[in-house]
Amino acid sequence: MVIASIQVKTGGVAGSIAALAASDGCADHAIVRRLTHAVVAGRDLADAVHTLCAIHGRPTNLFEEASRRPVPDLDNRWLAEATEAFGVERANLARLTAAVGPLPSTPGQAESDAAFAAQRHAFDMLARSDRTGCAVGAAMALVIDWHAFRRILNAAALRAGLNTVPSALPSVSDITTLATDALPAPVRRAIAFGAQQSFAQHRGLCDVIEARAIARDKL
Repeated sequence: MVIASIQVKTGGVAGSIAALAASDGCADHAIVRRLTHAVVAGRDLADAVHTLCAIHGRPTNLFEEASRRPVPDLDNRWLAEATEAFGVERANLARLTAAVGPLPSTPGQAESDAAFAAQRHAFDMLARSDRTGCAVGAAMALVIDWHAFRRILNAAALRAGLNTVPSALPSVSDITTLATDALPAPVRRAIAFGAQQSFAQHRGLCDVIEARAIARDKL
C-alpha cells in the first residue's frame, strides 16, 4: 500500500502516526523509486536486500519484543499476527539475500557497517524500552515502512527469477487506526515517539542505501 494514500486524521495518536507515515515514511523516498524502476541496476537491488537483511533479518525482531510489552486497553492481537507474518518475511529475506548474490563492492564499506551497527542498536533500544507503548509504536512504524521495502524486495525477487511471496502483515490502514484517544496520554505519546524514531531510522537507512548506490555509480 502506498503511504501517500493514507487519509490523515486530525488529532490523537492515530492521526499522529498517519501523519508521520505520510511525512516521514519511506514509501516516497527517492531510493525506493530508483530501486523499483524497471531499468535499475542489479547490484543496487542486491545491495538493498543485503542491507535490509543486516538490519531486520536477525532472529530476534521488534514484533517479538513488543509482544512482551503489550499496551493495556489496546487491541494487541495484531502483534501476534505481525510476529508470525514477519517470521515469514525474515525467511523470504534470507532466501532473497542468497539469491541476489554477494554484497556488491562499495566505497566506504567500513562506514556503512558502522551505520548498520548503530541502527541495529537503535532498534534494540526501541524494542526493549520500558516506556509503555514505545516498542508498540516502533513496531507499527516497521509494518508501515515494510510495505514500502516489500516493493524493493519484490523487484529483487523478480530480477533473480524468484516468485514473490504475498505478505501477511497487517495493512497500513489497519495499523494507523489501532491507537485511539481512549488510551492514556502518556501511552499515546510513547506510541507516537516509538513510531517517530522507527521512521527516522528507516529514513536514515534509505539515505545510506542511496549514498552507496551513488558511490558505485562513480566507480
